[in-house]
Amino acid sequence: MADLVEDIMEMEEDTQKGRFLTFSLGKESYGIEIKYVTEIIGIQAITEIPELPEYVKGIINLRGKIIPVMDVRLRFKKEPREYNDRTCVVVIDIKDISIGLIVDTVSEVLTIPENSIVEPPKMNKGFNNRYIKNIGKVGNDVKLLLDCEKLLTENELEDLSEAM
Repeated sequence: MADLVEDIMEMEEDTQKGRFLTFSLGKESYGIEIKYVTEIIGIQAITEIPELPEYVKGIINLRGKIIPVMDVRLRFKKEPREYNDRTCVVVIDIKDISIGLIVDTVSEVLTIPENSIVEPPKMNKGFNNRYIKNIGKVGNDVKLLLDCEKLLTENELEDLSEAM
């Protein structure tokens, strides 16, 4: 895992285009743009804070910095799952706020060419999955590419930064 973080840190801004950190929630594979990722850590003790939404599990102390952590499973209304030694926290920066995303497993950093990235299908009128920005085609698999900026609404970001 440390090697993966070093790989991420060594990349320059322009080499980050088309690069995604991929992770799994159950059987689904997701990707987030590498430019949002600051580090990946194993699951650690989480301090619960009252009156936060159910999907915000609490806060962690990461080398003296307090970071809220969100269980992506719960955010996506999936069944909760026990954390284990494969569970990771992907720390991302959204609008100058660091937040930890709890995921089942981190897979790899992938480069997905622009011509292999498509918009998600429009399921029906009015329905639009706000979390999914695009779909990446990788061989016979698909990666659901998340829109990090939409994982939390403006109000949720504000509430979290005030709670911290």
